[in-house]
Amino acid sequence: MGKSSPNNNTGWTNVNGLKIRPGRAHPFGAIIDPGGVQFSLFSRHAQSVSLLLFDNERDSAPAHEIKLDSELYRTGDCWHVLVKKIKPGQLYLYRVDGPYQPLEGHRFNKHKVLLDPYAKALTGNFRWDTSSAFGFIPNHPDADLSFSTKENISNIPKCIVVNDSFDWEGDKPLNHPLCRTIIYETHVVGLGAHPGTQRSFKIKNPGTFSSVTQMIPYLKELGITSIEFLPVAEFDAFEYQDRINPISGEFLENYWGYSTIAFLAPKGSYACSSARGEQVIEFKQMVKNLHHAGIEIILDIVFNHSGEGDQMGRTLSFRGIDNRIYYMLAPNPRFYMNYSGCGNTLNCNHPVMQEFILECLHYWVQEMHIDGFRFDLGSVLGRNSDGKLMDNPPVLERIAQDPVLRDTKIIAEAWDASGAYQVGQFPGGRWAEWNDRYRDDVRAFWRGDPYKTNSFATRLAGSEDLYLQTGRKPYHSINYITAHDGFTLADLVSYEKKHNQANGEENRDGSNNNISKNWGIEGPTKNRKINQIRSRMIHNFLGTLLLSSGTPMLLGGDEFHRTQNGNNNAYCQNNPISWLDYSLIKRHPDTHRFVRLLIGFRNAHPALQRQDFFKGRDFSNNEVPDIGWFCENGKPMNWNRAENILGLRIDGSRKEIHAEADDVDICMFFNATKKAIRFLIPQPHEGQIWVRVVDTAQSSPKDILEPGQEQAVGDATHYRLQAHSLVVLIGISV
Repeated sequence: MGKSSPNNNTGWTNVNGLKIRPGRAHPFGAIIDPGGVQFSLFSRHAQSVSLLLFDNERDSAPAHEIKLDSELYRTGDCWHVLVKKIKPGQLYLYRVDGPYQPLEGHRFNKHKVLLDPYAKALTGNFRWDTSSAFGFIPNHPDADLSFSTKENISNIPKCIVVNDSFDWEGDKPLNHPLCRTIIYETHVVGLGAHPGTQRSFKIKNPGTFSSVTQMIPYLKELGITSIEFLPVAEFDAFEYQDRINPISGEFLENYWGYSTIAFLAPKGSYACSSARGEQVIEFKQMVKNLHHAGIEIILDIVFNHSGEGDQMGRTLSFRGIDNRIYYMLAPNPRFYMNYSGCGNTLNCNHPVMQEFILECLHYWVQEMHIDGFRFDLGSVLGRNSDGKLMDNPPVLERIAQDPVLRDTKIIAEAWDASGAYQVGQFPGGRWAEWNDRYRDDVRAFWRGDPYKTNSFATRLAGSEDLYLQTGRKPYHSINYITAHDGFTLADLVSYEKKHNQANGEENRDGSNNNISKNWGIEGPTKNRKINQIRSRMIHNFLGTLLLSSGTPMLLGGDEFHRTQNGNNNAYCQNNPISWLDYSLIKRHPDTHRFVRLLIGFRNAHPALQRQDFFKGRDFSNNEVPDIGWFCENGKPMNWNRAENILGLRIDGSRKEIHAEADDVDICMFFNATKKAIRFLIPQPHEGQIWVRVVDTAQSSPKDILEPGQEQAVGDATHYRLQAHSLVVLIGISV
């Protein structure tokens, strides 16, 4: 569209009323410049690139199209231009032309509009209509093979030029030490969208970054240090098109958001305002408010694949810009390697993709003040372009050693969808990991599976078997019993089978290995005894989680019995199935109180926040090892015993826990059997007595006692531990 006059590479050139000049090759994206806006896009195999500028988000054609002359506006693989006098809020897209040769791995199409991979915000707080614009041909070997010049791009999201300026008022990432971190995993929408939550907390603008801010008093009172959000970067919530919930008849959505298409852009629909780029401002305000309350933000980030799908998917960005560079292609390059289970795999260890990943992380840390990241299917980032796992993957090492990210939490989901499993062995250095071994061993112990005491004790003590050999610490184990993927804690004790019919996949999706127990009836019941044991088991699980060495992660809502009605894969349920109903606190105040007080107990005791693994020896000359394990008769543990019964004592001496002052000794008893057990109580230090803090067999408020209200054990030599319960004693001076 339009021709330009000659350019001397320093002066301005007129193009249809706009003044342009080559500008700079780097940085990529749309950057505010004193003279206008600087645009730069990478594409190695493109033959031509056009920048499209739009006046309105619903426009079906650009107001200006600037074709970049490769002689003047290309440096190496970078296509770039500086456009004078345009401002923040400007809308833009690209067209990229080149060979359409799927058998060679090229999928260029000049008739398709493309999103900038470096876009910091998108329009599109509406249902995207990408089928017409991106030329979908059903049943064709390559669904995007369409060279029709007819395209309707009025319902296509446009990229927004964003001004990064914001008054942070001195804010910076908090970066709480992992050893003192308690993570609360939740969803921006789910945190405030439920009608029960809106009534309980008088939420305005539910399901937005603003509604998260309104939940800060609750989160602060609960005592968590960190909130971990499911993906907040832009994705198409309606990518499933016409999939229907067979139970409700409603359309299904991508609720979780694991189909990113713009990795630097906060999701526009999570903002209150529809003003251009306002989602960036609202996100920053949320971060600042959380930081002011002492709560850090960890983002679940999805670099293993994009939302473009396989060869039958849509061309939205990477595929149309340089398919061979950005993706792992199969030996037949028409197809994609699929280590993500989502149709494609990003070529993370290609130098260009490495730079993209690092620049994304830098942006979230420097401009958005994010404290940490959880890398979805992190093992994908350890594969080379041929899909093979590498011993020293460059991108993982770069992330771990990057100076900007040095204080940033990096947490790996240390597996992928194609068999890679690297828990305890994740490469790259200082990575923490989601510890699914912890999840499974703790579930199995409390379910009563035989011979589980040894593995349970190993998890309690920080999973030395997994992390010591690689030079890491107990806090590198992210301990969890439930997460967004799987049963909630209430469902873990109420269902033995998944109930995913609402997902429209005939209950085929989701894991069949839940290691759960319903205690007599599948699903909800009015049986008082069953509900009592379920509640006790919830307390046992929560108690175990918050008393273990390592970094605990609590699934949002578990503190008040949130249920998904047995759905263990609610990825497509943007409705009350997934949302957190905080009005349930009124029905389960005992569990909410139990969690709040137990978090406070953990935070108060350095002995529960260990920075090194136990040695099982006495280093303080007080005749008590740093940890001692024993049976109910006080004798050393029989690790080959079938029954799941365990006692332990932690020495709180300053030398043992590397603290500035002594902590109390902590004694714990665990009984996962059907019978009551009389535990021999260890001898306290001279001048001290044992007092009870926790007994999950007691009814509230005796199940956990307030600080200063602990109950003395007295002269008793034994403690009667009821079936399916745990007890915590601490030694105090008298």
